[in-house]
Amino acid sequence: MRIVIGEDVNDMGQRAAACGAADIRRAVAERGAANIVVATGASQFTMLDALVAIPDIDWQVATGFHLDEYLGLPISHPASFRRYLKERLVSRVPLRGFHYVDGDTNDPLAECDRLGRMIQAHPIDVAFVGIGENGHLAFNDPPADFETDVPYLVVELDAKCRRQQLGEGWFPTLDDVPRRAISMSVRQILKSKAIVCTVPDARKAEAVRNAVEGPITPECPASILQTHPNCMLFLDPASASLLSGGRKT
Repeated sequence: MRIVIGEDVNDMGQRAAACGAADIRRAVAERGAANIVVATGASQFTMLDALVAIPDIDWQVATGFHLDEYLGLPISHPASFRRYLKERLVSRVPLRGFHYVDGDTNDPLAECDRLGRMIQAHPIDVAFVGIGENGHLAFNDPPADFETDVPYLVVELDAKCRRQQLGEGWFPTLDDVPRRAISMSVRQILKSKAIVCTVPDARKAEAVRNAVEGPITPECPASILQTHPNCMLFLDPASASLLSGGRKT
C-alpha cells in the first residue's frame, strides 16, 4: 500500500483522480477497454469531480460497476447511491455502460447473483473505494467476511456505520437509515488490478491508522488493503493526522 497525502481535500481528490485515470488509460491501451468500480459517499466528492474533468479518458470503452447500495431505498431518495452515481458520474461522461445495484429489488439474493455474473465477465481494472469510520470497506462492516468468494452479498449495517450516514446528513434520523444493503465482497474488491482509496476528514483518522498500521483483521475490514499489490491510499492532512511519521509520504 502506498500512501499519498494531499495538501487539502481538493488536492487529495485531484491526485486520486489522476492515479485512477492513469489506470483506466493503461487498460484501454492494453486491450481497448476498461472496467471500473465506483464508490459513493462524501469521501468521493472531490475525487469524482476531478475524474470527470480529466479530458483524455476514453469513457466510451469503459464499463462501470456499483460498489454497494441500501436495500429498500428508492432511487428518488437523496441518499440513494444510484442517484449519487447518476448525478456525479454517469450523466457526466459517455460510459459504455454502468451496472447499478438495484436496491428496490424484491429478491436481493437474485440481484447479488445477477451482479456477480456480470462482474465475473468484466475483470476490474481499477476500483475507486473509501474507508468508513468503522473501518468498513464498501458496506462490509466489522467483522467482515474475508473468506467468501461471492462477488456481491447482502449485509447488515452496524450501528456505527448507520450513525456515519446520519452524521453526513443523508438521513433526518437514525431510524431512517436502512439496516441492510447489497455490497461487493472484500475478496471481489481485492481482485481489482488497482485500487484507488480516497479518505478525507479527521473523523476517519482512527480508521485510517487501524487500516494502515494495525493488524490485518476482519475487525477493521479496510486493513485487508495492506495485502493488495497495487493499492494507493489518498489522504488529506486531517485523515492522516494519527499516522506515525514514518508512514506519511
